Amino acid sequence: MIERPDAMQRVRLAHTEVLLAQLRSAGPLSRAELIRLTGLSRTTLFDIIGDLIARGVVVEREPALSGHRGRGRPSTTVSLNPSAGRIVGIDLGRATITVIVATLGHDILARGSRPITLTAGPARRANAAIKLIDDLVQQHDIDLRALEAIGLGLPGLVAGRSRSAGDSGSSTSVAAKQVSTRIQDRYGVAVVTDNNSRLAALAEGTWGATRDVRDAIYVRWSDGVGGGLIVDGRLARGAHGAAGEIGHVSVEPDGDPCPCGGRGCLELLIRPSALIEQCARRGVTVADPADLVARAIAGEPIVSDVVRHAATLLGRVLSGMVVQLDPGKVAIGGTLAHAGETVLEPVRTAIGQLAIPGHTRRLDVVTAQFGDEGGALGAVAAALRLNMSEPLPALPTA
Repeated sequence: MIERPDAMQRVRLAHTEVLLAQLRSAGPLSRAELIRLTGLSRTTLFDIIGDLIARGVVVEREPALSGHRGRGRPSTTVSLNPSAGRIVGIDLGRATITVIVATLGHDILARGSRPITLTAGPARRANAAIKLIDDLVQQHDIDLRALEAIGLGLPGLVAGRSRSAGDSGSSTSVAAKQVSTRIQDRYGVAVVTDNNSRLAALAEGTWGATRDVRDAIYVRWSDGVGGGLIVDGRLARGAHGAAGEIGHVSVEPDGDPCPCGGRGCLELLIRPSALIEQCARRGVTVADPADLVARAIAGEPIVSDVVRHAATLLGRVLSGMVVQLDPGKVAIGGTLAHAGETVLEPVRTAIGQLAIPGHTRRLDVVTAQFGDEGGALGAVAAALRLNMSEPLPALPTA
């Protein structure tokens, strides 16, 4: 058997993605309609459909003859196989890997998380994600032969591209490219890569706390501080893959240097490790981020004061974003979001005082719905929407 060169494989994969995107958005279509919509030749399209049917990704449906009034027999249609298609979402965070395996119908088949060493390199991180996927597949007896796409969330600057699209993704880090390439090589499907906080914003906008508004800000306040913007129903990535990087807004220009190259960044001042250090300087020992949150909720004076001050700093930075975007909601996720109103109230107050106080706007500041799974769920959403440019779906009216 002669193997196709890599370039031809990429073209074939891109053609397959275009066809599947049409079936996702339009539902069952005849081959003639698919030729018209995709621009593929008859030979190429029939070949791809044959392969997808053999893999169980799509199914062929006989025409419904009742009520048919046209000449001749109506055409058979092709549609996605909701019982066979598989999507994998990965949030490969700094310290934790989270994986979700779902169907085309948005049903979750398996989910799992596993810690990973902060110092692990790209190859080790990719292999750890692959191991978790394979373990979940084995434990839940999942057939990945019909795997369509993988969504991958990573920290840092990620351009938000598909590895199969032939785009070099110049703003994506070398490490991100190495991880996505390794995963694509293992599973042989398109890997949609984006910043994991942005993907969490996508999950909230698709199914979660901000799904009822067209414009929203999401903040992920954990070991890092990131975010994402939904603008007119679309996830904003920016010209260089840096949209939503709220943690790297400088609040103390003469402050400590940040790995991003700036000084006094918000993330340096409000990440959990920094807050634990602040408590220690005031004579209170806090064990870990969970202990920090628990004691803030309990109202311990010093811990509560440190957390509330950090939330106020976050609110001040958010106030500028609120002025520019005018969102309908701000959602706070991540470890510190578990503190509830201890965090939300100072954020709400700072925004109200600084974001055009005389403006009579309604702005809800709420806890994100999906917690630690938000990034992986957003990766699923990104993979489901591969090659689709329309905005997020509207809420069902029923």
